[in-house]
Amino acid sequence: MRFTELKIDQSLQQAVRDEGYEETTRVQTQAIPPALKGQDIMGCAPTGTGKTLAFLLPALEHLLRHPAQSKSRLPRVVVLEPTRELAVQIAGEARKLTNHTSLRTVAVYGGSSIKRQTQQLRRGVDIVVATPGRLMDHMRRKNVRYDNLEFLVLDEADRMLDMGFLPDIRHIVGRMPRQRQTMLFSATIPPEIRALARRFQQEPVRVEIDIDKPPETINQALYPVAKHLKVKLLLAILETMDVDSMLIFTRTKREADIVTLQLRRSRAGVACIHGDFSQHKRTKALEGFRSGKYQVLVATNVAARGLDVEGITHVINYDVPDHPENYIHRIGRTARADAEGDAITLVSPDDEVLVRRIEQMLGYEIQRKTLEGFNYDVPTPSWARPSAETLMREATKSQSLADRWRSMA
Repeated sequence: MRFTELKIDQSLQQAVRDEGYEETTRVQTQAIPPALKGQDIMGCAPTGTGKTLAFLLPALEHLLRHPAQSKSRLPRVVVLEPTRELAVQIAGEARKLTNHTSLRTVAVYGGSSIKRQTQQLRRGVDIVVATPGRLMDHMRRKNVRYDNLEFLVLDEADRMLDMGFLPDIRHIVGRMPRQRQTMLFSATIPPEIRALARRFQQEPVRVEIDIDKPPETINQALYPVAKHLKVKLLLAILETMDVDSMLIFTRTKREADIVTLQLRRSRAGVACIHGDFSQHKRTKALEGFRSGKYQVLVATNVAARGLDVEGITHVINYDVPDHPENYIHRIGRTARADAEGDAITLVSPDDEVLVRRIEQMLGYEIQRKTLEGFNYDVPTPSWARPSAETLMREATKSQSLADRWRSMA
């Protein structure tokens, strides 16, 4: 479908032309028409499929089609995002699309001046793009009210679930009018997200974009290794590679710091982003990675969600992703536009259950490799040996995960 076929305001059509958009993506084709009719949408689609326009265009068209009845200019559209980067990115897209209108957008997120955000909110806005935690702060300060709210978007819902935002979301949405249009987008639809949709939506239209297979141009490999040797193996693997643009995922902020420190000892051009970094530092790291100043970017999964960078040649999973779908999303950041890419995953013995789930979803086994000349027999140092209490806790956790996976199979 061409954007010119959509029944949207001429100001939005002009903005779409300004941005160079001509044809809709699959998720836009399926989601925008029913959303323009006022229907709720529950969309399952990965990053990079065009979700932003899929929810922004219907939301903005609603505002233009139904002018505000009140002069108070309280927010009529709220978009919830899991990370600062996404809040900034989506607010920027909203401003571009409203360039030919009088609609106002404000981004509300942690790590930025709450005083400035307060001033913007009190001056009056139409669209608020926010992370749940900072929006809760503004609600407690009585800087934002939902009397006029008509349109809600929950974007990257599964990521907000993973980050522990579900109680905040319930509280926020519980303060909003029941009569509203709600669009929910998630890369995966676990049971908790289905429950969220049932609670917050009215007979939503389901929009699903296939995400179960990575591009065939990605060369995948698993490298089994003991936990205490992961950093050493990573460094040894990198010595065999000619890296142009590499993204390394870690599960925790501490691991991201450790990996970054070790890499910087042997090479230049390494940047890192995670939740403890200020917004300025995260933006600077991303811009440096995009421009080629940094060849390697180390990131936690949370910080890198929504990261859109062209030309990534290698993706390394320092940790196996917790969910099979996240494996697809991570490695899919390489091999864009039919280019070839390499995806390497370091696998410790505790990760085998997760690997089996990934391979079950893919429908094939991923090739296992070892690095020639690497000493895999170095004994575990005493400081890295888990205590009996830790072993018991991990065993309980593994059993609980296994029970959950069996119930979902």
